[in-house]
Amino acid sequence: MMDILKKIDWAELATDAGILLFKLVIIYIAYLIVKSIGRKIIERSFDRLEKRENLSLGRSKTLQSLTLNIFSYSLIFVLVVTIFNLFGYNVTALLAGAGVVGLAIGFGAQGLVSDVVTGFFLLLEKQIDVGDYITTGGYSGIVEAVGLRTTQIRGFDGTLHYVPNREIVGLSNHSRGNMRALVDIGISYGDDIDKALTVLQEACEKFAQENEQVVEGPNVLGVQTLGSSDVVIRVIAQTKNMEQWAVERQLRKVLKEALDANGIEIPFPHQVMIHRNEN
Repeated sequence: MMDILKKIDWAELATDAGILLFKLVIIYIAYLIVKSIGRKIIERSFDRLEKRENLSLGRSKTLQSLTLNIFSYSLIFVLVVTIFNLFGYNVTALLAGAGVVGLAIGFGAQGLVSDVVTGFFLLLEKQIDVGDYITTGGYSGIVEAVGLRTTQIRGFDGTLHYVPNREIVGLSNHSRGNMRALVDIGISYGDDIDKALTVLQEACEKFAQENEQVVEGPNVLGVQTLGSSDVVIRVIAQTKNMEQWAVERQLRKVLKEALDANGIEIPFPHQVMIHRNEN
């Protein structure tokens, strides 16, 4: 054993190790440079494409996200192959062996394949874009990224959900076309319903003139329900995409102020206390 150790040229071994380490560092630096340059080229290309082809911002961001995703996976593959070559491994033989192993574990990778195929058709059919408000897979929120395997959905509480593409079933896209703002407001049974309808409609017409987010309406539909302590009147409007919640909040304020100014009561629940005299 000692004879074997004596025969080893430690200086040469250290030199070879140093050269190998240096090459690894150079390869990794080259990987980072190519990755950075590639991302900038892709981003600038899509910026120009968006202006030239009049692509929507959401569609442009979606395709850009997917392209960056594919670019990253391809670059990682090239990096791994280069490192194997550096260590003297036959990449062709490794790939052939990987094909055999891949065939063996193919049934276990069905989920991954399903994710990729589903993601492809989601993009091909333009079902979702970055920035869309969607509901799917038990989640609701804004789409932040669409990848080959997963779609990222930001919930309204700030939680980022990573949803496998194969779980995107029964997709509801709330961002296609105008949205509806709906407000139900109650008046007391003792007030004049016709007067209340007229007051509310006048307030709606003034609101529409002052609010650029309203596309159509608001219109007073009439009495919606007869509650336990109030008569519920329904008001609806068509708004620009993603503006329905803001319009509803503003509309409630305007309608309440209009009713207050005309002496029309908005009732609130009452409790009647009955004291029984035991004597």
